[in-house]
Amino acid sequence: MIPDPPTSGGQLPGRPSNWGGAASRAGKKELAGRGVGTAMAAPEPLSPAGGAVEEGPEEDEDEAEAEDPERPVGAIGARSSGGGGGSSGAGAGASGGTGGALTRRAVTLRVLLKDAQLEPGAGVLSIYYLGKKFMGDLQPDGRIVWQETGQVFNSPSAWATHCKKLVNPAKKSGCGWASVKYKGQKLDKYKAAWLRRHQLHVPAAATDESPASEGEEEELLIEEEEEEVLAGVSADDKSRRLPVKGSSEPVNPESTSPGKRVENKIRVPVRYCMLGSRDSARNPHTLVEVTSFAAINKFQPFNVAISSNVLFLLDFHSHLTRSEVVGYLGGRWDINSQMLTVLRAFPCRSRLGDVDTAATMEEEIYQSLLLRGLSLVGWYHSHPHSPALPSLQDIDTQMDYQLRLQGSSNGFQPCLALLCSPYYSGNLGPESKISPFWVMPPPEQRPSDYGIPMDVEMAYVQDSFLTNDILHEMMLLVEFYKGAPDLVRFQEPWNQEHTYLDKLKISLASRMPKDQGLCHVLEQVYSILKQGN
Repeated sequence: MIPDPPTSGGQLPGRPSNWGGAASRAGKKELAGRGVGTAMAAPEPLSPAGGAVEEGPEEDEDEAEAEDPERPVGAIGARSSGGGGGSSGAGAGASGGTGGALTRRAVTLRVLLKDAQLEPGAGVLSIYYLGKKFMGDLQPDGRIVWQETGQVFNSPSAWATHCKKLVNPAKKSGCGWASVKYKGQKLDKYKAAWLRRHQLHVPAAATDESPASEGEEEELLIEEEEEEVLAGVSADDKSRRLPVKGSSEPVNPESTSPGKRVENKIRVPVRYCMLGSRDSARNPHTLVEVTSFAAINKFQPFNVAISSNVLFLLDFHSHLTRSEVVGYLGGRWDINSQMLTVLRAFPCRSRLGDVDTAATMEEEIYQSLLLRGLSLVGWYHSHPHSPALPSLQDIDTQMDYQLRLQGSSNGFQPCLALLCSPYYSGNLGPESKISPFWVMPPPEQRPSDYGIPMDVEMAYVQDSFLTNDILHEMMLLVEFYKGAPDLVRFQEPWNQEHTYLDKLKISLASRMPKDQGLCHVLEQVYSILKQGN
């Protein structure tokens, strides 16, 4: 849910829904509505590891279903199993025959429906292929109705092949049972579960084979390569990947060894020109490369000067946890010189779902802005293990914030976004990557397209000294994350040469003020971090 705009009283905009990981995203502002979006858990796999039997060519399966959709399931089972005593029951019909010679082709959607493995319904089937999503209704007789056109298909493979050919005319087969999902889970999982339940006389080794035939596996590998080409994945990117499944952030922070280098699945950025029209099926966490103003023959519409203390504090904040963090930026906008000066970072010390703490935190930040005579000029957040590039959701959030900070004023007022990537393996050395961006609205002839994320040039202003309120804020952050399962263990090694604490010190060194007389205070902070785990 996108938060409501700031009221005339000057309250801060509510936080965007994509901020933070499972344990550290800031909650929505109370004035923006008390609803907090939560990700639904993925369904439990229906098949244990290795549980599936060999499947014959899906073309045969399609032919079997297409010849006579009304033929009793037992007849299909008898023919597919090489004959011999077909039975009228779903289980007996599919597993009947001497020696129970059962093949996966005997199991159709009709079989799974009859045995209550699946239930008919609208929009329960889906295919995602090369950035396109297709939705289908499952009929009580096992047929599939494609929602977009109303076409009827007799099998998952027939539907998958048809849809994929619309996207890629060179596609020869659909790998239907491995491509079509029922309520978010692949159909071949349901098929494998049914087979294990009914195939009682088949040696256990038979159920350990791959759920896909050799032809299917080849097709699926080709599809993976097609997706990588679409996303612009290079050979180097693929060589850096680890066989880790799941989201970019650990669902349970305790499931990984805290302090160890967390290597999440790399989120490969795409170019803006590859996005095309807005597509609800596209992953909102897809990263997008920023575009320079020079590349489109335009001038940056405003100048930016940023204080070293701002970068120092947000870099420190981003290093503390393996989850995303978020905060606001305070500063001043001079309409005459078109200069945006960013003078202060305000970290948010609140957790996902803690609406009351989030509201209290925002009120505290608002009062701090008033006390210092500053205006809200932007926001920051981190991508702990991913590039410092905006996601599609970040782009939409930034576009929304730009419009809201503009308010009812006819004059232009910019809103700056900063992204910090402390632990991305692609960074050059221990120093965090901090990237500013601003979003240019899409072309007028395509108003529904995504905004264009633009790289912003900033002038770096080294502060004279670290202020007491910066040091105080650092101590508050240390106390807030103390004992949290996603807290980085700074005494443990980051690489062969440096601990996490060494990495933090090196990164912050480039953002230190001219007068480093308070280094002894920083050492006290570092000591607490080292012992605080």
